[in-house]
Amino acid sequence: MSKKGPIVAQTQDGLQNQAPREGFIEADGFRIRYMEAGQGTPLVHLHGAGGMRLTPGYDLLCRHHRVVAFEMPGFGSSPENTRTRTMAELAATMAMAVRDLGIDKFNLMGTSFGAKVALWLAVQRPERVEALVLEAPAAIRPAGSEPSSGSPEEMARRLYAHPERLAPLPVPDLAIQAKTRALVARLRGPDRDADLETQMHRLPTPTLVLFGTLDHVIPPEMGRFYRELLPNCHLVFVYDAGHAISTERPEAFAEVTVDFLERREAFVVSRTETVIHP
Repeated sequence: MSKKGPIVAQTQDGLQNQAPREGFIEADGFRIRYMEAGQGTPLVHLHGAGGMRLTPGYDLLCRHHRVVAFEMPGFGSSPENTRTRTMAELAATMAMAVRDLGIDKFNLMGTSFGAKVALWLAVQRPERVEALVLEAPAAIRPAGSEPSSGSPEEMARRLYAHPERLAPLPVPDLAIQAKTRALVARLRGPDRDADLETQMHRLPTPTLVLFGTLDHVIPPEMGRFYRELLPNCHLVFVYDAGHAISTERPEAFAEVTVDFLERREAFVVSRTETVIHP
């Protein structure tokens, strides 16, 4: 395992943040890259189909938690992953990576594609996952849905409610993009995974499900399935946000996530459906 030392940065509101530290962990036969920042209770993050991105929401969460964002095998600059065949297998690999990093119990957050990996990890290792956050989860999809693709401009229109307010998406590396798309196509599975949904019924873990009200990738009304399937689910809609909630509405995203992780059953919105719009 290797890790670079911390860099301390001053934020506009006077708080000090540690800049993310890059490290690598050997787990399940893979060399897995991760970025870590902050202190406190561990919060493990599993990224979406586009790969690991440290969003403004990530920066805000690092003020309250030790946030470890993994780059899952086959994504980003990691070697092509031809071995992993299912989301359940990928989840088992990531559970090993967290364990080998010396983290026993942790909060777990998954974004879009990563939310399905996170759900599989939680049902496989419920004794280790203390709370679960699913950001714009793609574990349950409308029939016939396809992964987002296209030019950076087309991707921005799908990911954001207001792409004109944000910096343009970077031009992707074509080799990484091709490798990633092949992996996602192999792993994403059916729109409704009967095996996973059966196990979700038995998952006691407190779970926060977040959807942007203007999500153009996964319709926010899919949130009702998580409410029906998860016995301890809190469903929250973030007003005026698209699919990439933690980029587009970072303050709202961080506020509701931190409150949930700190208070669990005393969470401000309890079990009711609500809209967050600070």
